[in-house]
Amino acid sequence: MSELLLYAAGRRRSPTTLPHFHAGGPPRNKGIRYPADPPTVEEIIDVMRAAGDGVHGRRLRGLIVVLWRAGLRIHEALALSEADLDPRRGSLLVRRGKGGRRREVGMDWAWEELEPWLKARVELPIGPLFCVINGPTRGRRWSASAARSDLRHVARRAGVRRRFAPHQLRHAHAVEMAREGVPLIVIQRHLGHTNLGITSIYLQRHRQRRDHRHRARTARPDDPRPQFAASLN
Repeated sequence: MSELLLYAAGRRRSPTTLPHFHAGGPPRNKGIRYPADPPTVEEIIDVMRAAGDGVHGRRLRGLIVVLWRAGLRIHEALALSEADLDPRRGSLLVRRGKGGRRREVGMDWAWEELEPWLKARVELPIGPLFCVINGPTRGRRWSASAARSDLRHVARRAGVRRRFAPHQLRHAHAVEMAREGVPLIVIQRHLGHTNLGITSIYLQRHRQRRDHRHRARTARPDDPRPQFAASLN
């Protein structure tokens, strides 16, 4: 007979809520390949506006600009510390990227959106740049699953219909660099790809989808900075 599990309030607890219940089984999204369909600048702005100006909103907005304007992977962004930021040079240091590789990337004009979170971060215990805000684990590393969940919920509240995930912001950054005429080899090094062919496929998939959807549209300006700053102010 299995042991009866109860919540603190005395109600019966389902075994599916336990951390080890799904251990050893395949994830629900195994084998699913999501299309390279990055959000537009307008959609990213809408999500950042919907995040608000509270401490949780500042943290989410800071994470969005790091993923979008520096092109980091979610685990690279959540592993950052304040010592890895160099606003004077406009760069971020990724100490341990995919495969354990180290690289330095630029983040150009997005520092002003990260600054509110940096001021709020001073009031929290020492730890990673993007940390837990409330509860007994405050100051510790913010989990990737919690960050993804926040992005998904805020995007839904902002009315963004497409999938709004951390890696889609990385795609958006790569596409904008290509539109600005940045050489493919530079984009590869910035994203931390080991193979130039990966970067090429990265951009080719989006280009094919964009040509199919927006063939009759006129191209927007390459630099989203004026639109970005004006919309958030």
